[in-house]
Amino acid sequence: MREFYIHSEYDYTINEVKRMYKIIVDAFGGDNSPIANIEGSVDAINKIKDLYIILMGDENIIKEELNKHKYDKSRLEVIHAPSVISCDENPTFATFHKKDSSLMMSLDKLKNDPEVSGLVSLSSTGALLVGGVIKIGKIKGVLRPACCPLLPTMNHEIVAVCDSGANVDCSKEELLQFAVMGSTYLKTAYNIESPRVALLNIGVEEIKGDNLRKETYPLLKESNLINFVGNMESRDLLSGKYDLVVADGFAGNVLIKATEGTSIELLKLLKKTFMSSFKNKLGAALLKSDIYKIKDFMDPNNYAGALLLGLNKIVIKGHGSSNARSVYESIKQAYYLAKNNFIEKLSNDISEIVSQ
Repeated sequence: MREFYIHSEYDYTINEVKRMYKIIVDAFGGDNSPIANIEGSVDAINKIKDLYIILMGDENIIKEELNKHKYDKSRLEVIHAPSVISCDENPTFATFHKKDSSLMMSLDKLKNDPEVSGLVSLSSTGALLVGGVIKIGKIKGVLRPACCPLLPTMNHEIVAVCDSGANVDCSKEELLQFAVMGSTYLKTAYNIESPRVALLNIGVEEIKGDNLRKETYPLLKESNLINFVGNMESRDLLSGKYDLVVADGFAGNVLIKATEGTSIELLKLLKKTFMSSFKNKLGAALLKSDIYKIKDFMDPNNYAGALLLGLNKIVIKGHGSSNARSVYESIKQAYYLAKNNFIEKLSNDISEIVSQ
């Protein structure tokens, strides 16, 4: 599995920390909050020596949970935010009327504190996106922010999908920006020198698809900012042939959920098959370590959340069902992006699109 990349000039020893990178964690977003959010944050503090975390949420509950853990208290701060935005609330209403919520106070802190680099939240995707655009704002030249989650491929690498639900209807210009933003992300976070970009379509031939796909194809093909390799059919998402798949939010969301759902059901089928007879149970016992490796490889909790591309600061949306490991991976993702100057690099690439 490809690990996060960090430029050599940022290497340090424990005794040579020159700067703290501040990341906010919305402690009350997600199904397993606040325990998973807090445990993931403590794990990050203990493993990353130049990381400073701000936990946003009900102060009494957070501090009670923190008392169960050992960590460097000088690098973890708690800010009281008494209310929570649920996933069934109207995102726009919540943005303007639940100002004391852990999510909105996190976005306000991210906007107003220049020392804070990023935010990790498992809260409502809609509220995070609406609040992010209104409070944090878009990078100059960005038409629309986009969600860019990662999935594991069969060659133990990763593939990103952009967009995966933020924008149901898109223009060809927006899809081009998604391709550029996603490429910059993979270069910066994972040191993929020339990410292979594909356009999600119903066939690999250039002439395939609806009007949007047909109009987008030549834009991607002619851009010197990306390594466009053509159309991709959905069945090849996890093949390892591509690093980034570009799609409108509707198609991208269907692609992601269909792939994840199929993976979950296949694991259930394998378990049912192994438990169906003594012979199969014996075989499963012999393959136990390999089975767990497959399960671990396909578990979304072992990967970071979806980056919201195009905002003026780093915002990561974790899975609503994330456990502590997934929270830790999302924090680590935000940390490495900040340390590698991702927002500055993305701004430069967007400026180049606009100038063309």
